[in-house]
Amino acid sequence: MSKKIEKMKVKKQLVKANHVECHQKFQAHIDEAEDSMQAQHLLIEALVDEKESLLQTIHDLQEANNAPAPFDGDWEEEPEEEPEEIEDIPLGEGEIDDE
Repeated sequence: MSKKIEKMKVKKQLVKANHVECHQKFQAHIDEAEDSMQAQHLLIEALVDEKESLLQTIHDLQEANNAPAPFDGDWEEEPEEEPEEIEDIPLGEGEIDDE
């Protein structure tokens, strides 16, 4: 009986060690993903700042050359196209109707 208890204790320790190892690996993946997301966020912020800087430069150059302002909101929107009607195709034998 004591051998069985010892085996159970060893098995319990192995399961616990395996659990701890899995948890550490999972936490490492989470940390890596968070680092990646933070780097992407910083990159997006830098790109937004660069875009704003470029738009300001364009605006300044156009003002210096007495050209119309970019993106002044006076553009024409293209009319939406009417969607084409889809004709019903009859189901053949053995076909499944998903509707």
